[in-house]
Amino acid sequence: MTQETITIENKTGIHARPASIFVQTATKFKSKVQLQAKGKTVDAKSILMIMSMGLVKGTEITIVADGPDEAEAVKALKDLVASKFGEE
Repeated sequence: MTQETITIENKTGIHARPASIFVQTATKFKSKVQLQAKGKTVDAKSILMIMSMGLVKGTEITIVADGPDEAEAVKALKDLVASKFGEE
């Protein structure tokens, strides 16, 4: 299992468009990918689950992956969050 913690920095947080990009990226990997924040753990391949978390700027999230390509999955998703989803 591989995991990384990062803080959401884009002004609008993870709303519909960034959530969609996050899910599209997560589904490229065979590993089970989860997102942890605010004491909850959700499937990172489900846009509804991610949207239900209400992730705003300043929220610390942990990306957890378990499977054959877990390191690549965590790195890709962390880089995506760090890039502010290309919004700024």
